[in-house]
Amino acid sequence: MAFLELENLNKDFGAHRAVDGLTLAVDKGEFVSLLGPSGCGKTTTLQMIAGFVEPTGGAIRLDGRDLLMVKPARRGLGIVFQSYALFPHMTVAENVAFGLEMQGVARAECDKRVAETLQLVGLGAFADRHPRQLSGGQQQRVALARALVIRPRILLLDEPLSNLDAKLREEMQIELRQIQRTVGTTTILVTHDQAEAMALSDRIVVMNKGRVEQIAAPHEAYERPATPFVANFLGKTNLVNGANVRPERITFAASGLAGTVRTRIFQGNHWLYQVETSHGLVTVIRQNSGEAMPAEGASVHLAWSASP
Repeated sequence: MAFLELENLNKDFGAHRAVDGLTLAVDKGEFVSLLGPSGCGKTTTLQMIAGFVEPTGGAIRLDGRDLLMVKPARRGLGIVFQSYALFPHMTVAENVAFGLEMQGVARAECDKRVAETLQLVGLGAFADRHPRQLSGGQQQRVALARALVIRPRILLLDEPLSNLDAKLREEMQIELRQIQRTVGTTTILVTHDQAEAMALSDRIVVMNKGRVEQIAAPHEAYERPATPFVANFLGKTNLVNGANVRPERITFAASGLAGTVRTRIFQGNHWLYQVETSHGLVTVIRQNSGEAMPAEGASVHLAWSASP
């Protein structure tokens, strides 16, 4: 039996079906991302798990227990919102301790768990500071510590890194995954960022218009997309001879599909090409190894492996 089970979950807002027949089984300790564009139903799904939104139909079970019969505050879930939702008048330690105080945890135990959790997220020296004195990344860690300190059965993350700049976001992805592995908490992440979902997750649930398009390990969904939507949503792709070919799989060769370089763009660690061919415009990504690369207007041949 899976630790968390969503069975044929539906949610209607008037005539609009936001979530349509979603079925998902999550193992204990697993990190699963709900991934898709705005309006696909991923946040609504998270809110139904949290208890903030009541399903129109279907079931949610946690460790075999009907979660829909449990009030949100008693579900034992830790939640990190996009806005962090920190209390500005409280110190870092007071923010983290808030949930424990609501549970009536004794002061000595509360202080001990707050200190341990702040060490876990790398903020042991920041306990007496206020949120306004912290960077965005540090505020995100406080929000994560506040969710983890109650020792939740499931950690729910609603676009927690979306307010960070690109470099800090990448750093926090690494830290978040390390913390999750250390603690071992079952985690559900909502994100529209494909790279983030693939970097963090054991499995991803690709959603579109309320329905699940594919549930798979990140590399499997990327290499073997179940639908054209998944192929296009998980990075760039080319449709050549009826098959999806990822741009990084294509090389410049002595023979193969003939074409002319229409555009080349330098992106630091790689080159992005668009090549005119008899099959239409083909996107090519080549790593920047320092070697000379074809210029715009050059005649080239493209080759790729038939399998991933």
